[in-house]
Amino acid sequence: MGRRNITHVSDFILMGLTDSEEIRLALCTLFLLIYLITVLGNVGMILIIRLDSQLNTPMYFLLSHLSFLDLSYSSVITPKTLDNLLTSNKYISHLNCFIRMNFFIFLAATECFLLSSMAYDRYVAICNPLHYLVVMSTRRCCSILFGSYLIGFMDSFVNVLCMSRLHFCDSNVIYHFFCETPPIVALSCTDTHTTEIIISTFAGSTLLVSLIMVSASYVAILSTILKITSTSGKQKAFSTCASHLLAVTVFYGTTIFTYAKPSKSYSLGKDHVASVFCTLVIPMLNPLIYSLRNKEVKNALRRVMQKRKGPKQLK
Repeated sequence: MGRRNITHVSDFILMGLTDSEEIRLALCTLFLLIYLITVLGNVGMILIIRLDSQLNTPMYFLLSHLSFLDLSYSSVITPKTLDNLLTSNKYISHLNCFIRMNFFIFLAATECFLLSSMAYDRYVAICNPLHYLVVMSTRRCCSILFGSYLIGFMDSFVNVLCMSRLHFCDSNVIYHFFCETPPIVALSCTDTHTTEIIISTFAGSTLLVSLIMVSASYVAILSTILKITSTSGKQKAFSTCASHLLAVTVFYGTTIFTYAKPSKSYSLGKDHVASVFCTLVIPMLNPLIYSLRNKEVKNALRRVMQKRKGPKQLK
């Protein structure tokens, strides 16, 4: 490679999703609506869990942090995407781009392991219900949460170390709508083979290990449910994990479909629909899944609303 006229790039250009002004306006309206629902849904879920004492359980403790992660990584991506759609300025500074990229990796990796931890929580609730509160103690929940954030930080830290070794000197055009690792690595004018292997290994390990944990938990859950003789008992057991199973299927299914591909597909700007679904739509869906399919959340919302109406009626 040599030292061939390396000029460090100070800005990147996010090409976005389309050049058509009409389509950009329509997408901006759609994404803004999705983001508003995401914010309202996740903030609402956190508030309901905090305000209703009957939701003070390990499952909802973890769920409140899932809502926090969804809200956070949607906020890392969506505002800049909306700005790019509304204005002709597609520039983003090198530092800003890398900060957003690594925050996204940190939050997404953390969510992977939080979802697998929630699968373990459902396993304990169904397979060992009498000792549920002992096994899923406050200390255990905090340890699970700390471990999830630590793994997310490790993935992000490895990404920082690998990306800091790259030089960008020829092109600064990112064929994507947000700063993501594969299309940025493709812009480097230095050898990226080792970097790609390290990043792919850590990202793949995170996804694979968490997916194995989820699969093992649900195999044990299914085995326990099949042993239940009564139909009502089976339905009750299944209802306790239905929402989480749906959320896990959507998250892992979309993630695998989006990222289990050759890196060249990212540099060519393809598969943006899958990326939009993974980064913008899923954070909106999770609170809807847990609220629409969960009677406890619906009842908690009614109790919170009644408490607010009570003092007003007294006045």
